Amino acid sequence: MCNSFLYFFIEKVVTARSLISASASDPSVPVPCSAVLDRFEPVSLSFLEELVGHIKPAGSPCDVVPPRLFKEVFPCIGQSVLAIINSSLSSGVVPPGFKHAVVQPLLKKPGLDCSVLANFRPISKLPFISKILEKVVHVQLKSFLDEHGVLEVFQSGFKTRHSTESALMRVFNDILQANDSGDYVVLVLLDLTAAFDTVDHNTLVARLSYLIGVHGTALEWFKSYLTDRTMSVSLGDTKSSSAPLPYGVPQGSILGPLLFSLYLLPLGSILRKHGISFHCYADDSQIYVPLNKKNAFSLTPLLACLEDIKAWMALNFLNFNKKTEVMVFGPSGPCETPPVDLGILADYLKPTVSNLGFKMNSDFKFDRQISSVVKSSFYHIRQLAKAKPFLSRKHFETVIHAFVTSRLDYCNALYFGVSQFSLSRLQLVQNAAVRLLTGVRKREHITPILASLHWLPVHFRVHFKFLLFVFKS
Repeated sequence: MCNSFLYFFIEKVVTARSLISASASDPSVPVPCSAVLDRFEPVSLSFLEELVGHIKPAGSPCDVVPPRLFKEVFPCIGQSVLAIINSSLSSGVVPPGFKHAVVQPLLKKPGLDCSVLANFRPISKLPFISKILEKVVHVQLKSFLDEHGVLEVFQSGFKTRHSTESALMRVFNDILQANDSGDYVVLVLLDLTAAFDTVDHNTLVARLSYLIGVHGTALEWFKSYLTDRTMSVSLGDTKSSSAPLPYGVPQGSILGPLLFSLYLLPLGSILRKHGISFHCYADDSQIYVPLNKKNAFSLTPLLACLEDIKAWMALNFLNFNKKTEVMVFGPSGPCETPPVDLGILADYLKPTVSNLGFKMNSDFKFDRQISSVVKSSFYHIRQLAKAKPFLSRKHFETVIHAFVTSRLDYCNALYFGVSQFSLSRLQLVQNAAVRLLTGVRKREHITPILASLHWLPVHFRVHFKFLLFVFKS
């Protein structure tokens, strides 16, 4: 079974790349960074101690020393680890043992058929000491990128104080403002197939050199980091044979997400060239354009932009999957009949779409989203009731927050302005969770109990989220 997973994951990437036919020219307009990062600075023992203290103790099944024990004994072995880290930074060489990933298949969604290999995604587990090295490089590379403003402004993935919620707030705000001005808005949601796994190493190295300004020993380090990578699949105590990884960036690594963001950097130049608004979260892209009488409700810029995006994706061994969705927002509510022929986009037109895990519809009432939250929350409340006898009240409250409150709070800033009836449905969920925790009767007034637990009611949680965004800004 382990070998079956290994061959499937490898074959999936090879097949995805083989189906891509590259175009003759590059439609992007890349702007090289004038600054240069030619080497990584050696780090001190005190810096390394602080860094190791903050890293999550997660490693590979192949780790000789478990990560938790590694962190505890670090004061004894710190000097030796420091020598390994600084040697790698100065020489531009990543030790071969740091480049083997043990992949553990993870079911994409609960309830999917476990006998179908395509329902699993590969999660890479790397040696704990390799994560320390990656974190050191990540700190220095991120500092360089921030100082020179290299990163895409409208990429919210893997950024501090950015989230799916901040990305959706920005897009929703733009759409509502356009609707208030009397414009229609066409929103296109693009999703990529196995994006992290099909990244081309030569293209990534070239991008780091030309676009980012990484040269010298620093570039050699990234070349060493990407070459001769291997993987094996582990299930329980069983492990497959080892296989080379000539493509992709490891999803379980610390540097992988940042490198993927840099790989996608030229995408923004294409969208700006065509004057198209956009916002990305990792490999999910939201592209939207207002339609009004000034541009004669023309979709030409959007269609031309999508053609250029498709050509650029092919050049970079990336490909759209079948999840692409289109929605039209009208100035006077739901738009069943778009003001213009959508052409090839008509096949992807949907009344409701799932955008970064949030179900949205063109009337902004979010009935589908709220119904989904209510349904899943009550399901978990029923399941948690079975576990209540085995947990202390303190632990049971933590579990309720993990399974129920987290669902009520996900992107709840977007609920601002929805009807009181819709919010009351969410309040019923919170009330049920409180009654399960405290054991109070149904007829007993819930507000004083919420106050005693210091649980803000749903309506105030929405306002609190807004205040939190302002404070973080």
